[in-house]
Amino acid sequence: MGEGMLKVGIAPGRLSPAQYAENFGDLHPPLDKHEAYVEADRCYFCYDAPCQTACPTSIDIPLFIREILTENPLGAAETIFEQNILGGMCARVCPTEQLCEEACVREAAEGKPVKIGLLQRYATDIAMEANAQFFERAPSTGKTVAVVGAGPAGLAAAHRLSLHGHDVVMFDGHEKPGGLNEYGIASYKTPNGFAQSEVDYVTAIGGISIETGKLLGEDFALGELTQKYDAVFLGMGLGGVNALRAEGEDAAGVDDAINFIADLRQAADLSALPIGRRVVVIGGGMTAVDAAVQSKLLGAEEVTMVYRRGKAQMNASEFEQDLAAAKGVTIRHWLAPKRVLVTDGKVSGLELNYMALDEAGALKATGETTTIACDQIFKAIGQTLATDGGGVALAGGKIAVDAEGKTSLAKVWAGGDCATGGDDLTVTAVAEGRDAAESIHRFLSA
Repeated sequence: MGEGMLKVGIAPGRLSPAQYAENFGDLHPPLDKHEAYVEADRCYFCYDAPCQTACPTSIDIPLFIREILTENPLGAAETIFEQNILGGMCARVCPTEQLCEEACVREAAEGKPVKIGLLQRYATDIAMEANAQFFERAPSTGKTVAVVGAGPAGLAAAHRLSLHGHDVVMFDGHEKPGGLNEYGIASYKTPNGFAQSEVDYVTAIGGISIETGKLLGEDFALGELTQKYDAVFLGMGLGGVNALRAEGEDAAGVDDAINFIADLRQAADLSALPIGRRVVVIGGGMTAVDAAVQSKLLGAEEVTMVYRRGKAQMNASEFEQDLAAAKGVTIRHWLAPKRVLVTDGKVSGLELNYMALDEAGALKATGETTTIACDQIFKAIGQTLATDGGGVALAGGKIAVDAEGKTSLAKVWAGGDCATGGDDLTVTAVAEGRDAAESIHRFLSA
């Protein structure tokens, strides 16, 4: 591991510059032209296209693959962007192994699906690098829509609204737009500033302005927006973090995984980021995997993920779990935090309850405990709505919406992680933002 690994506790600079560069390089190197052609040639171009049905944005996958095969990558990109204007990011972060590629006929026949995600990246990268624009705004309608949150749902909604000729003003609480694409996804999935390049590409259609550093409930109220704008779309995601509810969780060395990932994404120098020698990540979702893997890549000697249920119940995909294991992360199941152990004011370990299902299927502590020695703990146990919603009805801690994304308030729609019905995926947020924009357009056109 190198001389830096002799450092104890939470410390920066555990690795050499070359190791940081290698560790945080592109997780999936892009296909070159020949590789893309060979992979596209594997597609059966199914008439019923189960891959398309499995895609939350309903991209015509056989069509765009055929366009790649006929040496028309720009046409392929247009096919993708017609349904998913954030197709470049989704090609990088989508759990394709659970969506389009799992549905691929070659997966069923051979256990080796067409690499749809990499083909999508191939086409969209060519289009974005050429700044090829496929959409032109309709004549101005004179209507203006406020979009709260410049993440996947908000950007998809803004682009579709602008396409229909409406002016859009976006508000985001961060210093940069992009939402979780910019602040919440592992660096090795979207290196080289891709999230901001995509924001620029999406907003190049015109008619979209973005005001950063503006939070709903702090800098403005929902009522102000409904008075000033013709419609409002809420796509601000989930800014709050669930409490661990374990003794000692306020100790130095216990941090939120989402904040750790955000700090890493914005760091100009990875060697300046402190990381523990022994790290525990609590949670079983994509954020937990991202935090655990990146802890290891920053030079942590031991990284353990703990999850209160079994492997089958983890929200992280099979690929993500395998990735964590391949990077040296230990995943332990049926363990729930009981108490953070503290020595001299700092984390020294985590005491956990063994968990099991009782006869009724409820999760219960068995009465047995175990302890994991650690000097840093990351909480990745889910997020909550950071605002009361500004008066919209809530359900299950999220904004209640109907099938079109309408909330309980007139003129207000919502989508993405902050709204009910989603599954915390970028691609689903894009679909919800796009579809809500179509509903808003029908409302404004009535």
